[in-house]
Amino acid sequence: MTVTATDPGLHPAELELEREGSALRRLARDPAKVWGYVGIPLIVIVSWIALYIWVTGLELDLIEARILTGEMIREAFVQHIRLSLIATVFIVAIAVPLGMLLTRPYAKPVTPIFIGLANIGQAIPSIGVIFFLALPFLLGIGAQTAIVAIIIYCILPVLRNTMVGIDQVDSALIESARGMGMTKAAVLLQIELPLAVPVVLAGVRTALILAVGTMTLATFINAGGLGDIINQGIVQNRDSILITGAVLTAGLALLIDWLASIAEEIFRPKGL
Repeated sequence: MTVTATDPGLHPAELELEREGSALRRLARDPAKVWGYVGIPLIVIVSWIALYIWVTGLELDLIEARILTGEMIREAFVQHIRLSLIATVFIVAIAVPLGMLLTRPYAKPVTPIFIGLANIGQAIPSIGVIFFLALPFLLGIGAQTAIVAIIIYCILPVLRNTMVGIDQVDSALIESARGMGMTKAAVLLQIELPLAVPVVLAGVRTALILAVGTMTLATFINAGGLGDIINQGIVQNRDSILITGAVLTAGLALLIDWLASIAEEIFRPKGL
């Protein structure tokens, strides 16, 4: 084993540059990791550029020209991202605290009830959840209904992963912390939850992808998003419109998954 000594006379900034250089060298020796960081966004960008070149090279009729405008695509794209992120924020805000609560011994009797309810939400087809909530005597049509439907449909991965992540923490660590005088709440927040972060983030990543994909169905209740473009392509029988909406949605899902994987690396506790 070769040990590289660091010059103690180096300036802190120089030490930081040396560490960064070592990290870059390690990264360069791992092509799979490099591809993981740059491959997905590269594929998405190339596919979107190819889509743009293809669409602009077509002779669009009046219907296609009316729908495939930069303003309409941009509005649908931003709206889709906004609705998906809002739904995911609510999912995390509900599922993570609830999952923490359900791992406590006093909550064991009611745990199957909440898990069963979350399972029902995902067992029902997503379009069924959306249409059911859109009934006039419930929430009606609109963006708020789509958000609630996505929360119901996508909450299970985050809830279950939170519980699994906390339950898998070594009981010896918990007993040691309790023996040092830490309260149960302190152990949960400072030891159990941080160690569960990788598993929780995997659930959030899954929920994000489900939200982005399922949000295309929001078009059927007048909630907007990229589903509007896809639906117009089907209704108007125009392949150019349908392909545009599908490629944009698929690329967005891939980018969200890529960003979530980066977040997993950033927020993963050091040493895990």
